[in-house]
Amino acid sequence: MLVVLGFLMIATFMGLIMSKRLTPLLALIIVPTVFGLFTGAGLGLGDMVMDSVKDMSSTAALLMFAIIYFGLMIDVGLFDKLVNLIVRATGHDPAKVVVGTMILTALVSLDGDGSTTYIVVTAAMLPVYQRLGLSPVVLTCVAGLTNGALNIVPWGGPTARASAALKVEATDIFLPMLPSLGAGLVVIFVFAVILGRSERRRLAVADPARWGAGTTVGAGSGSAGTAVATGSPAPVNMGLTDTALDPNRESLRPKLFWFNLVLTVAIMVLLVVDVVPLPYLFMVGSAIALLVNFPRMTDQAKMVVSHSSSIIAVVSMVMAAAVLTGILSGTGMVDAMSQWLVAVIPSSMGPYMAVLTGLISIPATFFMSNDAFYFGVLPVLTETGAHYGIPAVDMARASITGQPVHMQSPLVPAILLLVSLAGVQLGDHHKKVLWRALVVSLVMLVVGVLVGAVAIG
Repeated sequence: MLVVLGFLMIATFMGLIMSKRLTPLLALIIVPTVFGLFTGAGLGLGDMVMDSVKDMSSTAALLMFAIIYFGLMIDVGLFDKLVNLIVRATGHDPAKVVVGTMILTALVSLDGDGSTTYIVVTAAMLPVYQRLGLSPVVLTCVAGLTNGALNIVPWGGPTARASAALKVEATDIFLPMLPSLGAGLVVIFVFAVILGRSERRRLAVADPARWGAGTTVGAGSGSAGTAVATGSPAPVNMGLTDTALDPNRESLRPKLFWFNLVLTVAIMVLLVVDVVPLPYLFMVGSAIALLVNFPRMTDQAKMVVSHSSSIIAVVSMVMAAAVLTGILSGTGMVDAMSQWLVAVIPSSMGPYMAVLTGLISIPATFFMSNDAFYFGVLPVLTETGAHYGIPAVDMARASITGQPVHMQSPLVPAILLLVSLAGVQLGDHHKKVLWRALVVSLVMLVVGVLVGAVAIG
């Protein structure tokens, strides 16, 4: 019964948010509460949720002060030059902007932290999307796919967990998977190009006066085709007054540009070195940034309040996600789902356990946390694979191929942050990203098998 309730709960949640019958915030609270009551947990649900909230508190603190810090850096003008550089490099071409989003996300994702990656990428790219009229869902889709693929780096969560759970070296897991990662990034690049060109055609049809008359794409005999912008787009500053990069905003601090840049670089270095807890790092960084850029107490309060809506949206989503994760684990649904996944695999499939593990990781890590999968499911699958001569390291490599899908899960705080910062509905993001993430995961798994990183017994 717990298995059925667990999968039905996830399906109900996804259906409600993708059909826009409930907001993700309400669905995260109401759906698991209702299904939790069906398990007979009763008033015990409260303790389960509060334990989960405690576990999520550091994440909430990190997101809260990271939003304040990077919001301040946008306000004072740190990213203005970067955005102008990106616009000049892309030539106002929507297709190039989308590809640029992928490249920037890939570079920042090397720090291994999804939340920081999404904050930096949205801070730099969202104003460009707003300026050109591009859909922010394209931004979240490309950023989510790219960060998901690069989440397998050795210092990232899944590889480190697989290493710890199976007692194998993280580098032994990651290095043979480089061809798979490369193939995944190539697929994402193709998706970025296609999405960018689609946006270019949409903009040309929606606003031909701005984007030029253009030529036609895909026009056959008797077909008018679709207009593509060939004229000169708007000037560089067009539309900025409606975005976070208004060149006339009072919060600009051009004289403090180098101070803010050095402070941000220092925080990024400390983030990668990981010598200070991230929530505390951003607390101190926000305090210094406020004190130096806005010495007056009234200005400090005003700047914090100006970002209150983003803070409330993100932190409330994280706390609501604690309801889902707390009830999933507290009622035993996660354990039951894990045991069922292992039990349904017939012994005749033993020689293909590594491939099966990769396939299972795709939905399993979407429906449950990485901790639950890598410490609960993977060791059992690996023990089974050992009976058929499948090395543990091959099982570990296969298990990380589901990360492009995992990173889109509502159980991942970083994706909640991304859609909140971009002003995108989680359901809209899922509609565009999930099938593409599935393709990327499958390509990574297939390439892993072809290059011998994932063994077949």
